[in-house]
Amino acid sequence: MEIKETLKALCEADGVSGGELNASKAALALLAQYAPDASIDHFGNVTAFIGDKSNGKPTLLLDAHIDEIGLIVTYIDDKGFIKVANCGGIDRRLLLAQTVTIWGKKPVKGVISTLPPHVASDSDKAAKLEDIAIDTGFTKEQLEEIVSLGDKITFDAEFSDLCGDKVTGKAIDDRSGVASILYALELLRGAELKFNLAVQFAVQEEVGGRGAKIAAYNAEPDFAIAVDVSFARTPGVEAWKAGKMGDGAMIGVAAALDRDLSDRLIALAKERDIPFQREVMGGDTGTDADDIAATRSGVRTMLISIPQKYMHTPAEVVDLKDVKAVGALIAAFAEEGAY
Repeated sequence: MEIKETLKALCEADGVSGGELNASKAALALLAQYAPDASIDHFGNVTAFIGDKSNGKPTLLLDAHIDEIGLIVTYIDDKGFIKVANCGGIDRRLLLAQTVTIWGKKPVKGVISTLPPHVASDSDKAAKLEDIAIDTGFTKEQLEEIVSLGDKITFDAEFSDLCGDKVTGKAIDDRSGVASILYALELLRGAELKFNLAVQFAVQEEVGGRGAKIAAYNAEPDFAIAVDVSFARTPGVEAWKAGKMGDGAMIGVAAALDRDLSDRLIALAKERDIPFQREVMGGDTGTDADDIAATRSGVRTMLISIPQKYMHTPAEVVDLKDVKAVGALIAAFAEEGAY
């Protein structure tokens, strides 16, 4: 498995929250190499079971979310400009003059309109979402033939190499988590495991975690590892508030997580010389882990995160070494067990 090509294929598929089908199909094609019975459920989650339910082994759920942040068409005005609302947390500071794709009956390119700073008042302030509009060059009548209210909009961004093992692009949150789970499955080919494995690439995490709730309920896991991204250090951020890119998997410690299992991950990372760092949170984690932990009568849940720069922008950055470290740690736990 070539981790960079896997991540590139995942990131290039469109999949705004609530409209993830293309991204789900891309992930399904990759997951089917390890779980031929993998499928997309009625809600859009990609799910699979690897093992034998009659063998008496507990079930370990591996979760990462497949959706990305984006916009949704709310109105087309008389001049042909498209008005929008957000799907997930959008950094309004980066919106103006971005190029986007509207996923109508066919893809439509557009630009988020802006006034030149020479004539704009308060040009140093972030635009309110209700004030922006997308210019496609079409008239209202032309647009209404190919674009409907409710169509999703993605930001245009090329998946690109940076220095070393770093890459940048859109939707790395959380397609990098999906890639890390696929990498773990590659490492586990032919291995004797302590668990049956349930895999879910969940939809709608960015708008409330509904996909993970549904898929985890159906999977009935005994243990779970959720994989997401977390904040990496950038200029102006104190070191203790973020992870360090290139220093490995971020093992979560939080009230919402099982502390004994967090400690078990730390021990395994040390035993296998897998680079890691701790991420301490006071309560909830803000990830699918929170919803999985509260599924049915409760699931013993862990969170492993990938340090990422520039979250919720079209230029997110991760280090592929960290993506691999997360996959290696997942594989170690699947082989060695909880105790």
